[in-house]
Amino acid sequence: MEHVRDLTLLPKAHLHLHFTGSMRPTTLIELADKYGVHLPEALSSGTPPRLRATDERGWFRFQRLYDIARSCLREPEDIRRLVREAAQEDVRDGAGWLEIQVDPTSYAPHLGGLIPALEIILDAVDGASRETGLGMRVLVAANRMKHPLEARTLARLAVRFADRGVVGFGLSNDERRGMARDFDRAFAIAREGGLLAAPHGGELTGPSSVRDCLDDLRAARVGHGVRAAEDPRLLRRLAEKGVTCEVCPASNVALGVYEKPEDVPLRTLFEAGVPMALGADDPLLFGSRLAAQYEIARRHHGFTDAELAELARQSVRGSAAPEDVRAKLLAGIDDWLAS
Repeated sequence: MEHVRDLTLLPKAHLHLHFTGSMRPTTLIELADKYGVHLPEALSSGTPPRLRATDERGWFRFQRLYDIARSCLREPEDIRRLVREAAQEDVRDGAGWLEIQVDPTSYAPHLGGLIPALEIILDAVDGASRETGLGMRVLVAANRMKHPLEARTLARLAVRFADRGVVGFGLSNDERRGMARDFDRAFAIAREGGLLAAPHGGELTGPSSVRDCLDDLRAARVGHGVRAAEDPRLLRRLAEKGVTCEVCPASNVALGVYEKPEDVPLRTLFEAGVPMALGADDPLLFGSRLAAQYEIARRHHGFTDAELAELARQSVRGSAAPEDVRAKLLAGIDDWLAS
């Protein structure tokens, strides 16, 4: 029987996890209670909400739920708890490395400003990493719904904290709004400062948004990128350049990018030689974490254990993990396969 190996024991790197979105539903309920925040049924029931983001209203609803959840993070202790629990969940799912993505602007009002907010986040990451043994770093993400000048400020800040655990610069939110090229200066600042460029693209809009990430932002990785499957030339380009797509199958289905788990083009990307790093995106809203993404590849796409091990290797190679961490994870993947 092929499918005997436990996917939670497969060592892997997690490269696409949003900060608030990593929260445990039970933690959100406790924090909402602590601050007297009224949670809508979609967030208080403990089961993931029904979301369709392919129409504007669905995306707006998704954003609203996310914003309500974020408003429950107000004190340094809340931040520390969130990061510690995210690390614990990932360790349980077999991650040996996590790059968590955050827009510190959102937390700045409660935490005394942008710089203190980022410092609190980085300290929390440092503490959780020591406590759990999980290698952890941070991607600072700009919001494409906001002015590109704000993104430049964030890029400069991210570069300043490169020696404190910031490894990359992202661009998130609705890619149907704001052109990628409006953010080219911010990404140039980040790249010149040695940070990895990892903007979102190819989720709610087609292959063109992935091309924009490559052409205008010189992306080393693309958040999602799945819609590249619709363009064979683009697939070849991603494969040749070794640009890793951070593919989040459960998220794609929850947001209506694809109808069913088997519709997510995992095979198309894999067979085209495009490196992938499976990610959970926003477990709070989508109801599944890291190992479950590998489970989707196994159950709905017939990935063998050897292929799943290769996916795990691709996640490690696409990460910003130092050489010794990579070597250890890659050796662990080989051991898993040999077991």
